[in-house]
Order: sequence, then structure tokens, then C-alpha cells
Amino acid sequence: MSAWVQWLVIGWSALMVVFLSIGGFFMFRKFLFSMPRVDGPSVLERRRALIEQSLPLWTDEGKRLLNALVAPVPSLFRAAAKEAIAAKIAELALERGLSSIDPATIVEGYIRATPRQDHRHLIRRLHELGIDASPYRALLDPSGRWTKAELKARSKQSDRTRG
Repeated sequence: MSAWVQWLVIGWSALMVVFLSIGGFFMFRKFLFSMPRVDGPSVLERRRALIEQSLPLWTDEGKRLLNALVAPVPSLFRAAAKEAIAAKIAELALERGLSSIDPATIVEGYIRATPRQDHRHLIRRLHELGIDASPYRALLDPSGRWTKAELKARSKQSDRTRG
């Protein structure tokens, strides 16, 4: 066998090991979420229970807003992201004893459920939907470095880089 074929086989094998490792990591992570915790049900069971308890609190407007906020998430991850965000929104609504889930609770739950690096996309999305992001400044920027004008500038800047 020639040398280049051997290197091709070695490279292909290494690539397959990398891809299988990445896939295995995400499968194992999902498996860990489904495992019961020491203090009770698993993370996935808790999320589903919170969503079930809060179903009567959701309005059609709230469901549309949640769907609009998670629309930019890639379709492969959208269902999982929507479930995690809806569970956080449900947790906030049930803790506060709300009679219905309002848009402010949805946006706050979205901010609390998503990692910080996704917040600039959220600011842009809120701007697209015509929702003012300044009431959520403390949640979006805990350090307090952004001003109201900077929030608007960031949403406009992300519009320019996107288009």
C-alpha cells in the first residue's frame, strides 16, 4: 500500500474518532439530564413538570412571543431550547403566583435561561419585534456598563452586521 493511502486511512480514522467523540459527548449529556437526581426527579422531568403546571397560565400571545424568540435557534436545537426556556419562564411565573404569563416574564425567563453570549442576539430580536430592551438592562448586563443608548446602538449594530 502506498504512503498516501496509509495517511488517508489514518486521517479518516482520526476524523471519525473526533466526530464520534463529539456525538458521544452530547448523547452522554442528554443521558445525564435524564438520570434521577439525589434529591428527586431528573432535570428533564422537573422541566416537564413545571411546563405542565404552567400550561393554564400561557396565553396565545405568550406562545407566539416564545416561538418568535426561539425562531433564530437552529431547528436541530430549537425544541430543546424552547423546553428549557419555557421551564424557566414557568418557574418564574409559579414562584410569583402570576395569573397569566405576560411578555415581561417571557423575556426575563428567556434571559435567565440562555447563556450570556446569546444575549446580544436577544437584544436584536427584541428590537425586531418592537420590544424595548432597556427594562431588562440589569439582567442583560449585570455589571451595569451599558447605558440605554448603548443597548439601542448594540441592537442597531447587530442589525448592520446581520444584513
